Amino acid sequence: MCDGGSCTAGKGWRGWPQFPPQRAGIPAGGWRDLTWPLSPLVPRIASVPPPRIERIRAIPEQPLNISELQMVVHTGTHVDSPRHFYSDGPAFEDIPLERLMGSGVVWRIDKPLGSLIEPGDLDALEPAIQPGDIVAIDTGAEARVGKPDYDLHPYFSVAAAEWLVKKQTKLLAIDTPTPDAPLERRPADFNWPVHRILLGAGVLIVEQVTNLAGLAGQRVEFLFCCLNIVDCDGSPARVLAREVAA
Repeated sequence: MCDGGSCTAGKGWRGWPQFPPQRAGIPAGGWRDLTWPLSPLVPRIASVPPPRIERIRAIPEQPLNISELQMVVHTGTHVDSPRHFYSDGPAFEDIPLERLMGSGVVWRIDKPLGSLIEPGDLDALEPAIQPGDIVAIDTGAEARVGKPDYDLHPYFSVAAAEWLVKKQTKLLAIDTPTPDAPLERRPADFNWPVHRILLGAGVLIVEQVTNLAGLAGQRVEFLFCCLNIVDCDGSPARVLAREVAA
């Protein structure tokens, strides 16, 4: 694992972990959209520009409407591929579809702004995680979008990231801009340790999901519908979820 500067830069991806077969749950509700609508106002980290969406042909001057989109792929609701931090890791065209769908849990975590999420916080949550689960975390960030404290979110400790890998998590979805430390909490030698631990171990990361509140404490089926962008480190995604019976 290349989380401490001891590996060659951009190297160290460990491959996709293998999980035991999961028992399919019985749908217990309709599909819910966990995606922020894509517009110049979509939530994003402060270091990237907002999307630019421009109508380049328009009715009635033209016989049809055509819009052009320009954006950073790590904007709004999106999926990080291992290529984000590992040049020897897969880009989007090499991510198996089964890594972008499946069952898991939604957990609500109430922590002070800027505080660490530790393994003890995760151990206490229900329903318990199963090998191969997707884990979605609701910290209440949705209510802070557009406010100064949106970027001062709870974040995962290195130990919590290692806990997720040990528990055989397939994918981590969060409602915050990053599972790593907020910008103002980063030391000079900051190297995105949570991203490196999870992506290096084949655990995908989905950032800035929303609309999780009604699913907290439930087992859920997920779909992460990404654009298959060749040689890319991230992709916007339409994220869908529905409750399933245990």
